[in-house]
Amino acid sequence: MPAKKQFNGTPEEAEAAFYAALARADLDALMALWADDEEIVCIHPGAPRLIGHAAIRASFEAIFERGSVQLHTTQLHATHNVMTAVHSVIEKTDKTSDNMPDIHILATNVYLKTPHGWRITMHHASVAAGKAPLDLFKASVLH
Repeated sequence: MPAKKQFNGTPEEAEAAFYAALARADLDALMALWADDEEIVCIHPGAPRLIGHAAIRASFEAIFERGSVQLHTTQLHATHNVMTAVHSVIEKTDKTSDNMPDIHILATNVYLKTPHGWRITMHHASVAAGKAPLDLFKASVLH
């Protein structure tokens, strides 16, 4: 396995780097963002749970054989504490034709603060049926 590139940004910067690596089909950059822990988890839409670096790397390698993955994230809802950050986002794919339906993916990305910076410990994505989910956090007032 190649040596990991140093990345010491915030959870938001780690997330941006993750989606940028997907857009470039850059497997090494993508895997460098994951925690150095064999308990890391990735669940692609409609696919089984993958645990560990080897399984996750193999899955993205197979995905990248078909090309890069162009996703745009919206509706970030984040919770942070000293050591962890949990981001819930809507991933939207680019339409390749007018006949193609809009596809929205609900994704949860979990980050852990490590001695080497924030790293991904879990990416869980599932397809959302129909139109994009409403952004309830913009419209809601708790008090």
